[in-house]
Amino acid sequence: MKDARIDRRLFLRGIGGVTAGVAAATALSGCGTGTSRASAGSGGKGGKTVVVRDSGGSYGAALQKAIYTPFTQETGIQVKVLNLDDAPLLAQIKQGRPQCDLINNSMMSHTKYVQQDALEKLDLDRIKSVKSAKIPENQITDHAVGSSFYGACMAYRTDAFGGRKPESWADFWDTRAFQGGRSMCNPDGDLPELEFALLADGVPMDKLYPLDVDRAFKVLTRLRGDIKKFWDSGPLPGVLLSRQEVTMSTVWDGRIADLQKQGVPVARQLNGMRRQFQGYAIAKGAANEDNAYQLMDFSLRAESQAALAKAFPSNPSSPVAYAKLTEDERNALAGAPQYYDKGFDTDIDWWLKNESAVTKRWLEWARG
Repeated sequence: MKDARIDRRLFLRGIGGVTAGVAAATALSGCGTGTSRASAGSGGKGGKTVVVRDSGGSYGAALQKAIYTPFTQETGIQVKVLNLDDAPLLAQIKQGRPQCDLINNSMMSHTKYVQQDALEKLDLDRIKSVKSAKIPENQITDHAVGSSFYGACMAYRTDAFGGRKPESWADFWDTRAFQGGRSMCNPDGDLPELEFALLADGVPMDKLYPLDVDRAFKVLTRLRGDIKKFWDSGPLPGVLLSRQEVTMSTVWDGRIADLQKQGVPVARQLNGMRRQFQGYAIAKGAANEDNAYQLMDFSLRAESQAALAKAFPSNPSSPVAYAKLTEDERNALAGAPQYYDKGFDTDIDWWLKNESAVTKRWLEWARG
């Protein structure tokens, strides 16, 4: 699931480096975008197009199957896809020549785009599915709407602890009762996992923010000698668990089902899961604004979110979408009603203010 995430170090470099990205954007406009594909739908209304930015890979393939092709079949609007990082895309928008209309990205990224005045203010009356899909109010902003989330949680080997199951982040830190190596992410994989350290130290989930950074690093230091590897891509925790190099790891929740299908004795623990939302926004100066609204509206439908969840381990933001899945499909998702209250939403505003400083401190801590 690396393709559905943001490369954090690239993000930190890129968002602030829009000027440096102008040359890259100019070069792209001259020689193409690197990866672009047209929707497979034939479309009967001719000449109508919308360009959407997504991150490609297996996530992009799932979007093509569940969203883009059905959208074209329904509307006749051809969907073209742009896979482009933040810095060159922002540079294009600042030049007044965005190559895409609709942007599929993390809500945190969208917030950074807003700070660069790179997104159109949304007219929610043109996105009817926001109400019909009952999108949570905290995922509806002036410039973006959340469509799905991924959860960072705990994975463990079920054969490692004599039948005992870790129930909390405190158990993750308890290497006497739950012996074996650990793995956690580094900032190239995801946000530093300060919240998990604080939960392990007894901070209530609803009292996490603002994060006590000093306390979090003190707790992380207690576990440092047992962390065998810091992972930077979605598959790596599964590899480490499969090889029994570790008995527990932080992980993106959708990765565990694949391992279980392969017969690896692993399970996930969703208590204290950290949610980060993905969503849609319209690029400032989009050439096909009306079509972008139509594709956003289609993508946010409960039926569309459910279809995407069938094609990719994506947790719909729409509570209505879960009722459109089978019980097995629903139970496999961390966003299912019985799991939702076990986790918490990432405080985007706090991380926007502190990500750079925390990342720098994390790198110094990891080296030490």
